[in-house]
Amino acid sequence: QVYLAESGGGSVQAGGSLTLSCTYSYDSYCMGWFRQVPGKEREGVAAIWSIGGSTIYADSVKGRFTVSLDNSNKTLYLQMNNLKPEDTAMYYCAADGRGLSAEHFHYWGQGTQVTVSS
Repeated sequence: QVYLAESGGGSVQAGGSLTLSCTYSYDSYCMGWFRQVPGKEREGVAAIWSIGGSTIYADSVKGRFTVSLDNSNKTLYLQMNNLKPEDTAMYYCAADGRGLSAEHFHYWGQGTQVTVSS
């Protein structure tokens, strides 16, 4: 059974930091982080390939967010620095996909809420 479980969300002031974690049971070639606010489509934030460790980021988070993968502990991370109010969203981890397109991923966690106040 495939599961992904996010943790680490919370409320933080602008300029602050949070680290999201996602424990998973499915070894995937590519895993990603996505976010969604009510009424908007799910947006790709960052993705990482398990072989080679290549990463890609949405332009809106480049230089502020870092995605990493610990295969031995089956945990995906998203380090978020210099958070902005526009980063407020539900954050999801995803597996078995590619790139930053949500439609290309097959497995999803339940999400963790991040709220950034100004």
